[in-house]
Amino acid sequence: MHLALSGVFPPLPTTFDSSGDVDTKAICANVDRLMTTGLAGVLALGSNGEAGLLTEAEGDAVVEAVRRSVPDHRVLLVGVGRESTRGTIDAAKRAAALGATAVLVRPPSYFKTQMTADALIAHFRAVADNSPVPVLLYNLPGPTGIVLTVPIVTALADHSNVAGMKETSPELERLSQCVTLRNGVFPVFSGWAPVVYPAVVAGAAGGILAVANVLPNECVALVEHARAGRHHEALGIQRRITHLAQLVSSVHGVPGLKHAMDLFGFKGGPVRAPLQSLTDRARDEVARALSSFGRHHAAV
Repeated sequence: MHLALSGVFPPLPTTFDSSGDVDTKAICANVDRLMTTGLAGVLALGSNGEAGLLTEAEGDAVVEAVRRSVPDHRVLLVGVGRESTRGTIDAAKRAAALGATAVLVRPPSYFKTQMTADALIAHFRAVADNSPVPVLLYNLPGPTGIVLTVPIVTALADHSNVAGMKETSPELERLSQCVTLRNGVFPVFSGWAPVVYPAVVAGAAGGILAVANVLPNECVALVEHARAGRHHEALGIQRRITHLAQLVSSVHGVPGLKHAMDLFGFKGGPVRAPLQSLTDRARDEVARALSSFGRHHAAV
């Protein structure tokens, strides 16, 4: 049976302490605060979690810590994409043992030119065959340079252990085609906050949005308004959050998101090299975008 997923999920940053070690206490404090809102759950070890910069042991520690703060009735998604099929399966099994509800799997990209449709389909099928928990496909064309095309997703959508997909691009045509799969009950989540309103109108199940770490209530309200057909309200929130959403994702990335979280009283903290801290100009830009929301807004 397919897992039914919907709603808004923040892709959690991984908080590091002043010595550069993973700060699980700070991560739990962030999750505890986020869980007072209407979020459907959280994503650990996604792109915003600097997953590719963590050791396997660090990643496992993050999942274990997050699971302690996520109530049983909410969803814990865990990113487990690795470059090898074997490594991805192993990561999925470890995440499941640590309490993941489902796992998010990006395509391997190191051997990009050899990642044909057949290779990608075989990879994802093997992961879905062997993962103890449901698998979400992760289309991440910007960083990976690989597109999970509609034919690829179609070939995978009927697998009994494929729970849906995250579409991290502004490509609404592809998203609109994918939501029709499995007789219209294939959950597709927008990972691109500036288009989450039209994505939900087109049938997306919700969003996995970096800005939801800072503005969870707005993101939840936007999706709920859009689902209910309250388009004026949904569009108003979309327009209000779009600039900040761009700054903490496509413009300044993880450093921008962590700075925004620090400004709102969450625990963002430093980034891990080779990522670099924001320049003073960028920090001011994020602070100005946040000013219209009020410093303590996210705690409401």
